[in-house]
Amino acid sequence: MIEARHLRVLRAVATSGSFSAAARDLGCTQPAVSQQMKALETSVGTPLLVRTGREMRLTQAGEALVRHANGILAGLTAAEEEVAAIAGLRAGRVRLVSFPSGSSTLVPTALAALRAAHPGTRVSLEEAEPPRSVELLREGDCDVALAFRYEDAAGRDAAGAEEWADLVVRPLLTDRLVALVPERHRLARAGSGAVAIAELAAEPWIAGCPRCRGQLVEVCASAGFTPRIDFATDDYPAVAGLVGAGLGVAVLPELAIESVRPRGVHTVPLEPAVRREIVALTLPDLSHVPAVAATLDELVRAGAR
Repeated sequence: MIEARHLRVLRAVATSGSFSAAARDLGCTQPAVSQQMKALETSVGTPLLVRTGREMRLTQAGEALVRHANGILAGLTAAEEEVAAIAGLRAGRVRLVSFPSGSSTLVPTALAALRAAHPGTRVSLEEAEPPRSVELLREGDCDVALAFRYEDAAGRDAAGAEEWADLVVRPLLTDRLVALVPERHRLARAGSGAVAIAELAAEPWIAGCPRCRGQLVEVCASAGFTPRIDFATDDYPAVAGLVGAGLGVAVLPELAIESVRPRGVHTVPLEPAVRREIVALTLPDLSHVPAVAATLDELVRAGAR
């Protein structure tokens, strides 16, 4: 195998014309130059230099190797500089996938802070709900995934801790679900505090994303009823708009409501509380990449605000 250090010595010898001059240029001893040239000739299996008295000239193989050495060493130098820039966060790329309410609340704050601290780092954003976002991460199609999982009534992870056992998990915040009712709804007029979800058993429902929809059915089942879902949409503004028009009630995470700023609706806390854990995920190897680590840190800070 040809080593870069040997190529540098060969190029110095070819440029200076002798081992001693090459040693001076490289800042090493003449015997060290001689040893590395022997090692290089052994590696390629053919003489590279012809020694005639005090002078040296390249063989045909030596000339070919020097010609290629210039491009190889220039490429290595460029690669070293690029890696150093990435390691020092002067450059770098992060592919981020987030669910919509995270994209409109946590992500802008985190990316603005990241750009201010490390303007050379570039982040791309794609939207996907879990579990698809987690699949994209495991398939190598993103570097960081924002995801969530719901707790059960006892506060335990309803999906099971093993769901993300192979990933690096950075908790961001705990998001509580609240009910949305029209402004003229009896619960809105009453100005009541927290209510049991069973009080909404007879209402028509507007359901959200598939995972949220499944969670709604489970919560209602635990309260002893099956919700009558008249409308289903992944679009949170559409959910709020349908509720505001008096077409039903819904349950949404507070983070989603923050991103929607709904009109014509009233929010009602639920008891017992239903929560979801918002996290940022990455692969163990990726967690050591400086740009990825910095992105995770800013997402954690955004979640704490």
